[in-house]
Amino acid sequence: MNFDNFDMTGFWETFVIDWGTNILLAILTFIIGRFVTKIISKISKKLLAKYHTDEMLANFIMSILNALLLLFVIIATLSQLGVDTTSLVALIAAAGLAIGLALKDSLQNFSAGVMLIIFKPFRIGNYVEAAGTAGIVEHIGIFSSQFRTGDNKEVIIPNGKIYQGTITNYSAKTTRRVDMVFGIGYDDDIKLAKKILQELVEADDRVLKEPEPLVALSELADSSLNFIVRPWVNASDYWALKWDMNEKVKQAFDDANISIPYPQMDVHMNQSNNESNSK
Repeated sequence: MNFDNFDMTGFWETFVIDWGTNILLAILTFIIGRFVTKIISKISKKLLAKYHTDEMLANFIMSILNALLLLFVIIATLSQLGVDTTSLVALIAAAGLAIGLALKDSLQNFSAGVMLIIFKPFRIGNYVEAAGTAGIVEHIGIFSSQFRTGDNKEVIIPNGKIYQGTITNYSAKTTRRVDMVFGIGYDDDIKLAKKILQELVEADDRVLKEPEPLVALSELADSSLNFIVRPWVNASDYWALKWDMNEKVKQAFDDANISIPYPQMDVHMNQSNNESNSK
């Protein structure tokens, strides 16, 4: 190898100084970038904790944030080394779009899970009806939620289906109104029936004084006179009072000789004149 024409000064300036400077700046960029990333992560974590963000959602947000910040630092470091990052950024964007399309349903469930955690239409332990399922909420995840039905079945529902439909939270309020209908025959004593219903409601300690319970004749039906009975109770007493009241009303009506009629229809048959003459 002929070193006679070797330009030592050019080599030193081009390769050693320029590349050395670039490498040094790239290392500093990476170190400073990682330091700034940690500071941003700590501040973000404190902000999430300050606003009482759900722990699962907070961890997920922090993971996404750390990944994005690290990606930004790597791109900045490569750019400092003289690497053309335009193609790299375009490639990452295209890959992100492809992944987003492939995971469209999962992303929908994720966004719905975030909305459920942020706005809290229900909480763990609530009795909820959503996406055609009624049960006690046992777990609210990022992608799905877990319900336990009344017959002790575990049902896992994607969050997208929950958030897209109607959510009925039976545990959201501390009190509930029990709506009941009791029918009596047209020949029975209306005043006596109403008195019995009022006494049964007033005698039950689970019935709240305010709002005042309602007992009224609501409908003159085809085969019965229908009374509505609407007491207010604590949410935990709803079903127990409803079932007990059905039993007590039946026994009280039987003791007072008040009938609970079955649905019936009167059919009148008319004989035509031609049929009568033929006979």
